[in-house]
Amino acid sequence: MTRTLLIPAVSLTALALASLSVFHVNENEKAILFRLGEMVRSDLEPGLHFKTPIINNVSTFDARVLTLDAKSERFLTSEKKNVIVDSFVKWRIGDVGLFYTTVGGDEFQANLRLDQIMKDAMRSEFGVRTIKQLISEDRSELRDNLLEKLSPLAGRFGIELIDIRIKRIDLPPEVSSSVFQRMRAERERVAREFRSQGAESAEQISAEADKQRQVILANARREAENIRGRGDAESAEIYARSFGRNPEFYAFHRSLQAYLASFDKTQDTLVLKPDSDFFKYFSSEK
Repeated sequence: MTRTLLIPAVSLTALALASLSVFHVNENEKAILFRLGEMVRSDLEPGLHFKTPIINNVSTFDARVLTLDAKSERFLTSEKKNVIVDSFVKWRIGDVGLFYTTVGGDEFQANLRLDQIMKDAMRSEFGVRTIKQLISEDRSELRDNLLEKLSPLAGRFGIELIDIRIKRIDLPPEVSSSVFQRMRAERERVAREFRSQGAESAEQISAEADKQRQVILANARREAENIRGRGDAESAEIYARSFGRNPEFYAFHRSLQAYLASFDKTQDTLVLKPDSDFFKYFSSEK
């Protein structure tokens, strides 16, 4: 009877020892193997592993990407103006052994350390930039600079930085008003400059148009005078030819024109001798 009970007891003990001698590391975990409280291995791969019961124990840690959502913090710019920055950091455990020895494997303590060094780095980066640069420029350069500075510091705690993002940058109410006024004054200055350039261009165009108008009018007058001169010359030539063909008729025609011009107005008085050449064609002898 004793032997009958002993066999199951031994079997159960063996199974218990076997279960205590095997442990499993998941894909999303990192593990440390201890021997009597002393860390002996921190490079355990995912899968099944063996340990000595009682002597060895295992601690596992989350190997997934974690997020530090930092509280809004005020930083001074190069203009000595405050800005309120809201940011977050993506990180994961890089060296689990170093992570355990520096922060005790505590995610909360890791976030505290990471938050402190991140604020110091941001304070340095924001201190060399103006508000205009922070608001208007691409933030990828700021992100790259922060990653470059923070990665070695975070590595001291076994932390691997994945990404740093600035969610938003706000201005305190007292700063917002002054920045708005400066931006408004700058826009007004640019608008005045554009209007001044436009007025200058308008004056130049108007002056050029006036110049071209004067040139066109001068050319037109010159051409008109030339045409008028040629017409007068042709007229004189025609008159001369006509006079040569019939001088008497020409003289008569000219006298008629003189009569029409002289007696055009009834209120005028003209005193001439009856036998003057002006009335030559009124004489019955003609």
